[in-house]
Amino acid sequence: MSVVAIDFETANERRDSACAVGLAWIEGGRVVRRETRLIRPPQMRFSPGNIRIHGILPADVRDAPTFPDVFAEFRPDLTGALLLAHNAGFDMGVLAASLAAWGESVPDMAGHCTLQIARRIFPDPAGHGLAKVAGRLGIRFEHHDAGEDAFACAEIALAALRETGAADIADLARGLGLMPIRAVAGPRRDFTRSTSAHALRASGIVDLRPKGELRFAMRGSTGNRYVLEFEERTDGPYLRCSCPAGTHRRRCRHVDALVEGDITDLTSNNVDDVERLRQLLDGKSVGPLRTKGVAAA
Repeated sequence: MSVVAIDFETANERRDSACAVGLAWIEGGRVVRRETRLIRPPQMRFSPGNIRIHGILPADVRDAPTFPDVFAEFRPDLTGALLLAHNAGFDMGVLAASLAAWGESVPDMAGHCTLQIARRIFPDPAGHGLAKVAGRLGIRFEHHDAGEDAFACAEIALAALRETGAADIADLARGLGLMPIRAVAGPRRDFTRSTSAHALRASGIVDLRPKGELRFAMRGSTGNRYVLEFEERTDGPYLRCSCPAGTHRRRCRHVDALVEGDITDLTSNNVDDVERLRQLLDGKSVGPLRTKGVAAA
């Protein structure tokens, strides 16, 4: 049975919002292969807190493959494999939820949690987060990079094998009394349905779609909300923003964000229109053009 360590990064609080996956293959008592892939989530909604953790922006995954395409590449390796993850309940949940979100079948996959293994084999009152355990074991890696995290997870499992003398991961888990954690499919999420008016009001999201125009609502740095409208002018495309800089016809950070496809501060529920805007621009310069020496508002 092949053993593969896996780690996911997500765009927001939903487990079906994977934006990166890392994998590390164990064979012959060492890591023999490592892979990392960026993933375009079903909805390009990135929470600022998630971005602070992994540093992945919407613009980074705008042209990345979707989860089914990424998983198809690794499905032969993962089907029937024994998976490892640090806090495996989370990563197995992301795997199952992401497949279910796209209507994909979830293969028979089971995994073990190196967090649970570390608590039993390397007890320490300082805690057993990935970085803490790796640091105590002398494992060098870049935390919150999916491929690096998968590598650290694999190395922790290998260290546990050396410490206990277990024959393999399955033998180690049996000795510790650990039950496998399985990826279980949940209901498919319909990403084509509009958000209800009640939910929009409750969440504070502004619904601008009935206008039938390319209009967006963005949250400013102080929490104020601004509206951006796309206009086709004789001198070229223009994004008019209601923020102080925009009202003075200066290029603002809200315009920059939409042009780059960064929807971190988007509060209108028209994510698809951001992609439509990008296609309309197709590399064209959009006004207001940045004035030399003037910072974005």
